[in-house]
Formats: sequence, C-alpha cells, structure tokens
Amino acid sequence: MQIVIIALGSRGDVQPYVALGKGLHAAGHQVRLMTHDAFEPLVTAHGLEFKIARGNVQAVAESPEMQALLEKGNFLAISAHTAQAAQKAALEWAEDGLAACQGADVIVAGIGGLFIGLSLAEKLNLPLLQAYYVPLTPTRAFAGALLPKPLPGALRWLNRFSHHAVRQIMWQGSRQADNLARLRVLGLPKAPFFGPYGSGQTRGLPILYGFSPAVIAPPADWPRSVHVTGYWFLAAEAEWTPPPALVDFLAAGPPPVYVGFGSMTNRKPEETAALVIAALKQSNQRAVLLAGWGGLRAGDLPDSVLMLDAAPHAWLLPRMAAVVHHGGAGTTAAGLRAGVPSIIVPFFADQPFWGNRVAQLGVGPAPIPRQSLTADRLAAAVHTAVTNQTMRQRAAELGAKIRAEDGVAQAVAIVQQLESRIHHAR
Repeated sequence: MQIVIIALGSRGDVQPYVALGKGLHAAGHQVRLMTHDAFEPLVTAHGLEFKIARGNVQAVAESPEMQALLEKGNFLAISAHTAQAAQKAALEWAEDGLAACQGADVIVAGIGGLFIGLSLAEKLNLPLLQAYYVPLTPTRAFAGALLPKPLPGALRWLNRFSHHAVRQIMWQGSRQADNLARLRVLGLPKAPFFGPYGSGQTRGLPILYGFSPAVIAPPADWPRSVHVTGYWFLAAEAEWTPPPALVDFLAAGPPPVYVGFGSMTNRKPEETAALVIAALKQSNQRAVLLAGWGGLRAGDLPDSVLMLDAAPHAWLLPRMAAVVHHGGAGTTAAGLRAGVPSIIVPFFADQPFWGNRVAQLGVGPAPIPRQSLTADRLAAAVHTAVTNQTMRQRAAELGAKIRAEDGVAQAVAIVQQLESRIHHAR
C-alpha cells in the first residue's frame, strides 16, 4: 500500500510516527510522511519519503506570546493561540496535503494531523486510520487526557463526558481554519459544527494507540476496534557517540539526575537553571541538564552539573538515577522505558495527565505544575525519586515490561490486516 502519515508539531509529536512509518516500510509498504521541513533529515534517515507541511512550529513555540501562556499553563488560552497560528497555515497544509496524498491508499493521522487528514480523506475518498499516542476514545475509566487537572473523585461520573469536552475544545479551536481550507483549497462544504468525529472515512477502521498497556490498560468500555499496541519507539542511534565530556562526567561519580523540558519554552531560562541547580544542591545530586528548545542556560555551572545540547534518550536515560521533564508523551515514554523514576513538571495539554499517571503507577512522585515549581519542591521530589526503593523497584519492573513490547510490530500487523479490505473497497 501507499501510506501517507501526517504528523505536525514538535519532535516529540513527529518521532513516534517516524517509528511507525519505518515499521510499515520494512513490511513492504511505500510510506510518505508529511511534516515540517525541520524534520526532513529525521524522516529521510529512516528510509521514508518526506513531504513538506509548511510552517515553523518551533518559531510559534518560542514566541514571547507562547512563552507567557506556557508559564501560566492555561490550556484554553494556549489552544486559542495555537488555533490562530494554525489558521495562517491551514491553506498551505491543505495544498501540501493534496500533493502528499496523490496516489495514496490510506492516510494515517493523530492529534496534530487529524482534522486536515480527515478533510483530505474526504476530498480524495480515502480511508483514514487514526493513530494516537494520547488516549482520546471516551471512557468512564479516566478523564480526558487534555484536561488541565484530573476530575476529583466526586465527579468521576463525568469522565466519559470529559472526553467529548476535550474533543470539542480541540475542534472548536481548529474549526475556522479547517473550514477555510475546505472551502478555498479542497472545494468541500464546511464540516459539521461539532466536528468530523463521525466521518465515514474512519468508520469501521481500527484506532491505534502507541502507548504501553502496562501504562494504560485498555478500559473495559473501549470498543474492540481500539488497539493499545505498545509504544512506537525508534531504534537507538547506533552511530551516535557520546561526547568525551559526558563519558568522563558519568564515570566521575554516581548516576546523575536528568533534567530537560524538551520543546517547552521559557522566558527566563537563567532563573529556571538557577532554580534547578539550587534543588540539586539541596538534594545532594549530580545532574545532566539538556537545553532543548527551552534554551535552559546557566553561566557558571558547578562541577556536579553537566549541560548538553542534545543526546538520544534511549542512550542517556537508562544511565540516570531519575529523570525530570515536562511530561510530553514521548519523553514520558522514554523515561518509563529507562526503568528509573520520573519527576514530571507539566506545562499544559496532556502533560498533567502523564504526570498523574506516573504517580498513580508508583514510578514517580506527584507532578509539580510548572507555575508551582520551586527549588524546595523539586529537591523534595528528587530526594524521593532517588531514595524510595519501592518506587525504584516499580520503575525498574515497568521499564522491563515496556522494553519487552514491540508496539511498532503490533501496529504494523493491524495495518497489514486492512490491506485486502482497503484494496477491495477501492
């Protein structure tokens, strides 16, 4: 089959789909991945055909407006801001999508590419396979993953409704941009007011979730068409060689703590670095700090702290005593796979959900929202993560389970079962 995967967002949003695409390509399918030009080297390095989705996600993330919103953690305000940026890109994405999907047999999309993917599927009469790394299917078992806070016990009867509310927040923020693309580029009527969630292009098709059933077991009220496959990890970069400074630092003492906030921006990176270093000193821990998009900087680091621009999580995190991060789905997955406790400092979106899930599993302390982060709170969480032997054992056991899974192979097997059905329908 000719498969087009649409993956828009930061690297953490794109990399799982590169892994999935690589698995599909190895199974004999032709795979194109439509994403931003910053990720072309990542896509092509793994044997996939790159198709551009114009726009610079990093520029949006690093804008002063977004930095201010991220610090406040207001999901609705962040969604409104990103919707404005998406509206500017909607026409280009529709044009790019039409070019990418020529000759396709099926489109694969998750949160970032769902709405444009559905519109393209409708225009070209193609099936769309939903593939997510965040749970979106309504259930009574837990609340919507994009809620800023979990529902208190007395309101858990609203869990299922909360998923529909999350879907509407996503859609209503994108509706104007989506309809603009449908009308001006695709020649389609406006989508239904409450969204294209019942689209005929997805009817009867499976829904894939790229996370571990050991992290989120499939709820009993999910339909049989929903599959939790395991995480979609890229294989470790065999050719990557750690810099001598990192090798020397690791050899010079006990395993350090990893600290990195990924693509989350910060208006005051020096203050954040100072807070982190104070917490590390208070908890008597060495650390590796990853700068990332957040631009985390510190002028004079103590000998107990090493700053890196980047390093593969698969190599680095298993060598750490604990990992401190923002709770993005990809970094959370990498931390859990490493088998060490995670300390999550969520900013927005699904990050509080993963922070709470880590705590519920007993593999990390309670999350510390970014706007509530202090040196004392971080120091206490780090101390717990490195000294609580029950937590450390649970983290090690969960890591072993995740490493034994092959989520990509499970997902590919499900797609393989669709091939004859899709060709028959065409």
